[in-house]
Amino acid sequence: MALTLSERAANHVAGFLARRGKGLGVRLAVKTAGCSGMAYKLEFVDVASDDDLVFESHGVRIYTDAKSLPYLDGTELDYAKEGLNEGFRFNNPNVKNECGCGESFHV
Repeated sequence: MALTLSERAANHVAGFLARRGKGLGVRLAVKTAGCSGMAYKLEFVDVASDDDLVFESHGVRIYTDAKSLPYLDGTELDYAKEGLNEGFRFNNPNVKNECGCGESFHV
């Protein structure tokens, strides 16, 4: 079981954490939302929880919880810039279906 960051995503997160001046890494989790059932939740981690599962990729820590991991196992978080659009992309091998707007998914 693992979560990873692409090199671009790791560089982006590391740069943002440096500009913030604090933070241990990022938390990736799932929440119930959207028309397909689940949505990704991504936030910075300033304080780790005792029950966090921690992965490291390209020198950046990724935190998650035990309930989210089965839905996220094998996911690579990428960061892309295309024209005026930029942001994180979730390459999740567990996804069976996504909603049309790309905000939610089903496993």
